[in-house]
Amino acid sequence: MPFHIVALILFAALLHASWNALLRGGADRLWSMTVMCLAVALASLAIALFLAPPAQASWMYAVLSAVLHVGYNLFLVRSYRAGDLGQTYPISRGSSPLLITIAASAFAGERVAMSTLLGIALVAGGIISLAFNGRKLAVPSLPYALGTGCFIAAYSVVDGIGVRLSGAPMAYTVWMCALWGALMPAVYIGLRGANHLFTMRPGFSTAFMGGLVSLLAYGIVIYAMSGAPMGAVSALRETSVLFAALIGYFFLGETLTVRKMLACAVIAAGTIIIG
Repeated sequence: MPFHIVALILFAALLHASWNALLRGGADRLWSMTVMCLAVALASLAIALFLAPPAQASWMYAVLSAVLHVGYNLFLVRSYRAGDLGQTYPISRGSSPLLITIAASAFAGERVAMSTLLGIALVAGGIISLAFNGRKLAVPSLPYALGTGCFIAAYSVVDGIGVRLSGAPMAYTVWMCALWGALMPAVYIGLRGANHLFTMRPGFSTAFMGGLVSLLAYGIVIYAMSGAPMGAVSALRETSVLFAALIGYFFLGETLTVRKMLACAVIAAGTIIIG
C-alpha cells in the first residue's frame, strides 16, 4: 500500500477517534449524533453541487450504505450508554476488519496476501484485547458494540464496491453522506419529534463540528478503498483505538494500563505489516 495512503488513513483514524470522544462525552448522545448528521448532510450537499454525479451503477450502493449508516448510528449511541469509550470503541472497531476482509472476498472478489491477513489479525486481536478487564470481557453493552461492528463491516464493503463503480470517489462520498445525513434526522423526528431536535441547547456547535470532522474522516477512507484492499484499509482505520485510548485517558478520565499499552504495541505491529 503506498505510503501516502497509509498516512491519510492514519489521519482519518485520529479524526474518527476525536468525533467518537465528542459523542461519548455528550449528555444526549442521540441528539448529538443527529446534529452531526445534519452537518454531514449540509456540507455534502454544498460540495455535491459542484461535482458531476457518480455513475448510475453506484447509486444503489449509496442508498444501501446510507441506510446501514443510520443503523450504525443507532447502535453506536446505544452502546455508549453503558460502556466506556476505551471498552465499547475497541469491540465495535476491532470486530470489523476481519468481517470486512471475509465479505470483500465473498462479494468483491478480493484476494489478500498472507502477510496482510497476519497484519489484519494482529490489529483486530489487539483492538479487541483493549476491551477486556482482566480476564473478563465485562461490557454491559456488548451486544450493541458487536452489532455496531457488523454495521461497520456492512457499510464499508457496500461503499468499497459502490465507489469502484462510481468512477468518481468524491462524488459518491458526498451523495452517500447527504442521503445518510438526511435519513438520521428523519428517524430522530419519528422517535422524539421535530421540536425536540431543533431546540437550541449547549453542545450544538461542538456536535456540528464533530459532524464535519466525521465527514472528512470517512471521505478519506472511501478514497483509500477506491484503490486499496478493503480489509487492509479497515484495519489501518481501526488503529483509531490507539487515539481513543489516549483521548479517554487525558480528557475523559479513563485508565491507561500496561495491558492496554501492550495491546497498542500489537496494533502498531499489525499496522506496520499492512503498510
